[in-house]
Amino acid sequence: MKIFITGLPLEVGEDELTAVFGDFGQVKSLRIIKDRDTGQSRGFGFVEMPVEEEAKEAILRMNGGDYNGNRIKVAEAQEKPNTGTGAGNNNFRRNNRTEKSY
Repeated sequence: MKIFITGLPLEVGEDELTAVFGDFGQVKSLRIIKDRDTGQSRGFGFVEMPVEEEAKEAILRMNGGDYNGNRIKVAEAQEKPNTGTGAGNNNFRRNNRTEKSY
C-alpha cells in the first residue's frame, strides 16, 4: 500500500522516516519530495509498505500526530487520474503554436 504524508518538517531525512514507519512493519520504499532547484524538502512524501494491515496501522497511529513539532497528515495515497491533458501535453502545444498574421 502506498501512503501519502504531508506536513513533514523540512529537516527530516529519508533514513529517519524509514525508521519511524519501520516500527509498524516492512518499508518497501520511501521518498521525500524535494524542490528540484534547491534540493530542499517540500514537506511531503510517499511510503510504500507491502503488508496492507501494517500500512493501515501506520496511517491510523500517525495521522494527525506531532512529528518534530509539525502536525502531520498520513493517508492512503490516491492515484492521480490520467486525463490526457497533463502539463506536458499543454506545454508542448502552447510552445509549438504557429502565429498567423493578418
